[in-house]
Amino acid sequence: MRHRSVVDLMTTTVITVRRTTAFKEIARLLNEYDITAMPVIDDDGHPVGVVSEADLLRRRPTGGATTAEQLMTSPAVTARPEWSVVRAARVMQRRGVKRLPVVDADGRVTGIVSRSDLIQLFLRRDRAIQEEILEDVLTRTLRLAPSSITVDVDDGLVTLSGHLSRAELLPVVVRLCQSVDGVVDVKNRLTCAEAGQT
Repeated sequence: MRHRSVVDLMTTTVITVRRTTAFKEIARLLNEYDITAMPVIDDDGHPVGVVSEADLLRRRPTGGATTAEQLMTSPAVTARPEWSVVRAARVMQRRGVKRLPVVDADGRVTGIVSRSDLIQLFLRRDRAIQEEILEDVLTRTLRLAPSSITVDVDDGLVTLSGHLSRAELLPVVVRLCQSVDGVVDVKNRLTCAEAGQT
């Protein structure tokens, strides 16, 4: 199974500003490119922070903050291109940020991924999710007979029912199904002869 990585979803045309970029120029760029935030980079292209509309509203020039460096939220929370979208989403949630600049091996900005990019995954059709679970997870990866497990998907909620021969497979099946793109949650109704439990 190949799961989506950050590089599949990120925007590669990134509008950036320098530490010295003035308040009005930041506001102009946000408006011109219809974006809500942008990375602040140093002279080598490394992100040092992120400046957003919220930062501008919170720290208006009257408060003495007139440059990107004074306005930005720092340090910049970044992602790597090889990260899974699940990892990126967890970092966003844990760090309380709405977007992550994506940096290459040298630490330079190569893209940006936002919460709205990740939300696109959850718009995936139920039928496509069901087919991936049946064909990739159960048949190819776990070598299980698809007839032994019923997979129902409704608005991204997966319900697994049926019978497994070995108890140790239960958490593996659930975990792999949870990692499929578009899955919101997994309801486990599987039974196992060994343990006599769901």
